[in-house]
Amino acid sequence: MAVNAETLRMHLDYTAWASNRLLDSVTRLTPEELTRDFKTSDRNVLETLAHVFAADRVWLARVNGETRATFIGPEDKHLEVLTKDWPALHQRWRQWAVPLTDQDAMAVIPYRDLKGNAWEQPLWQILLHVVNHGTHHRGQVSGFLRAMGHVPPPLDLIAYYRG
Repeated sequence: MAVNAETLRMHLDYTAWASNRLLDSVTRLTPEELTRDFKTSDRNVLETLAHVFAADRVWLARVNGETRATFIGPEDKHLEVLTKDWPALHQRWRQWAVPLTDQDAMAVIPYRDLKGNAWEQPLWQILLHVVNHGTHHRGQVSGFLRAMGHVPPPLDLIAYYRG
């Protein structure tokens, strides 16, 4: 089951929309709330968002045939960096996707994971993974917000479609 290029563009736009909404929401948190340890793999709001940002960046490099030397650095774990660099990264994804065709979506993309293992995936699977990965971690951050007494913004795909 392949996904056409227009649907992939729409879902890349969705992930940008949802991430930007969540970023806007977390700018109102205190430094203590941003770094409160929830005992998850990325521990807190800030590091979970930085993880998604770093993954989005790594995957864009991969679909461009590039390799990043590192996944995430300490410089990525700052709200100021995320609010500046992540929307710009989303824009690079959008620009990258403009010429995408249905045939391009079927292309098999070779890449190496962060451990150096070689993989090949159809492009459409990679792009849906990028979107799904972001959705998973935005859900975690939404749960963190609720646990701290905040109401997260609506991020559901259906909310995006309705907008």
